[in-house]
Amino acid sequence: MIPLAKPQWKFLLLFLVFIHFKRTSSYPMEPMNCTDTSRVCTSFMAFKPQPKQTLAEIQSMFDVLPGDITVEGNGWDYMFIRKNCSCAAGIKKYVSNTTFTVKSNEGWVYDLVMDAYDGLVILPNTTRRARNGAVISLRLFCGCSSGLWNYLMSYVMTDGDSVESLASRFGVSMGSIESVNGIGDPDNVTVGSLYYIPMNSVPGDPYPLKNASPPAPVPTPSVDNFSGDQVDHKAHVPYGWIIGGLGVGLFLIILSVMLCVCMRSSSCFGEARSHEKDADGKISHKFHILRNPSFFCGSGRYICGKHVGQKQKDGESSNHTITIPKASTLGPDIFDMDKPVVFTYDEIFPSTDGFSDSNLLGHGTYGSVYYCLLRDQEVAIKRMTATKTKEFMAEIKVLCKVHHANLVELIGYAASHDEFFLVYEYAQKGSLRSHLHDPQNKGHSPLSWIMRVQIALDAARGLEYIHEHTKTHYVHRDIKTSNILLDASFRAKISDFGLAKLVGKTNEGEVSTTKVVGTYGYLAPEYLSNGLATTKSDVYAFGVVLFEIISGKEAIIRTEGTVTKNPERRSLASVMLAALRNSPDSMSMSGVRDYIDPNMMNLYPHDCVFKMAMLAKQCVDDDPILRPDMKQIVISLSQILLSTVEWEATLAGNSQVFSGLVQGR
Repeated sequence: MIPLAKPQWKFLLLFLVFIHFKRTSSYPMEPMNCTDTSRVCTSFMAFKPQPKQTLAEIQSMFDVLPGDITVEGNGWDYMFIRKNCSCAAGIKKYVSNTTFTVKSNEGWVYDLVMDAYDGLVILPNTTRRARNGAVISLRLFCGCSSGLWNYLMSYVMTDGDSVESLASRFGVSMGSIESVNGIGDPDNVTVGSLYYIPMNSVPGDPYPLKNASPPAPVPTPSVDNFSGDQVDHKAHVPYGWIIGGLGVGLFLIILSVMLCVCMRSSSCFGEARSHEKDADGKISHKFHILRNPSFFCGSGRYICGKHVGQKQKDGESSNHTITIPKASTLGPDIFDMDKPVVFTYDEIFPSTDGFSDSNLLGHGTYGSVYYCLLRDQEVAIKRMTATKTKEFMAEIKVLCKVHHANLVELIGYAASHDEFFLVYEYAQKGSLRSHLHDPQNKGHSPLSWIMRVQIALDAARGLEYIHEHTKTHYVHRDIKTSNILLDASFRAKISDFGLAKLVGKTNEGEVSTTKVVGTYGYLAPEYLSNGLATTKSDVYAFGVVLFEIISGKEAIIRTEGTVTKNPERRSLASVMLAALRNSPDSMSMSGVRDYIDPNMMNLYPHDCVFKMAMLAKQCVDDDPILRPDMKQIVISLSQILLSTVEWEATLAGNSQVFSGLVQGR
């Protein structure tokens, strides 16, 4: 080996340092480090959908609503997904949670997920095979700005991308991209790696509606219209365009007027209004539900637009009539919403086999619920007496305005001379209550821990939506396990909005003063004492639901008296709070262990159960100010679900857990 002189050694050392810098500057970008686990920010993710991929599929992949998706123009075909971003305590990186539903029985879960999200997702390399219908909890890369910019957008580099092209494409400076990502050499970026684009405004344009009419074409003057520097406007006036435009405009005006008149007319709801005198000589307003309603729901996902061919002679109307309260008592905006489908009593009665007991699903707060096949669609029908007009209108008014994957969808309604009927989407697995309390005697297999966490998260998302994301905010006022329904995939949906109340802004937050209604065991202390219904009242009830999920016990339980042998009734919340006082940390759990549902057969991560129990404890705090809001609860449950998935992966495919249901040893 030839010895090097001192200057040569210095040169070689500098060269090695330069090479190291060039390499590290082009390494794949990692999620940003973070320490503040309480911070939540709005972030965006740039996603290029696959050909023929639908909006519904993308919503499901990222767990967002249509309003959270914008699109990029200029032929790029990218979508920008708005997501809440927070700091994960375990890895101290900014991430956002979502779930992915496997739709294949072929291949490996890891490959399917990575192909679907194209570099935006973080997923440990797992050897689990794909199983159709399996739900995978994931973390997505996101970032929170340090304050120089409003948003950060996660973007995966593709062939042809460069710092310069991205800066031009998104209207930002090259320096800002280099600064955020720590890029030393802008000419040396890695295809397939994640980078962050700093943004000061929401990227893209709103997602286009399918029924949106394209703008009218504007005639472009041809070159022949110009002669030198002067234009002969008179000789080249596009009379065809003017006449055609006026004709189209006049037609649209006439059509709009006709539609407005039709929508305001009760006949468009399948109703014919008449004024009849009762026995006392007073005029009552009656609506005759026609056999062939002419108006169908514009937003329903199930039966809307279908029509049953029932013959009716001219002038013949249904014999079933219902007296509806005057419009002034309902409020001017009772039908200022998406209109549900109007069914006839003659349709509903035979489809339920005359409301036979064999079709009875259960008894709700204000009526019985029946299964039926209506217009080739499985539905659930709530049957209510005509004295429940207020609750009937409350459900219609709320559910026609709010639409979310974790809220039961209202399809339509019908009425007879003394009854109301509400038609909902059918939840194949029934209520959460039937799966928690004595499930074997009700024909159910016990729910596994991971399924319980997913159900809790689904219900929390539904509540968060009506509390914070609707145009007008609502308090449900009757959150309980019997009002949390499960679909065929055991995904949860909140139901029974008959007691829902619109809440208004005050100096103390959102509050609505009302008489106390609901179910004992779920009622918050301040609601019982002064009738103040707030979003924190729902949080209290949700905390009781979490205790039920952990323990498998009812909200009100019977315990043996300490002095007498007579059993006494105690709230589950008080029993669990006493147990938690004897369990200072998740390692001991001595006090809580006796109250964990034995149906889970000890197949659960102790730290996750303890975290959910502590979250429930916060929810049922006597002071509503100290209770978390539903946004914080969703974040906490998302983290618990992710930890549960990681725990599940250590079980090496234990079938009792991976199946989602505890099948027994």
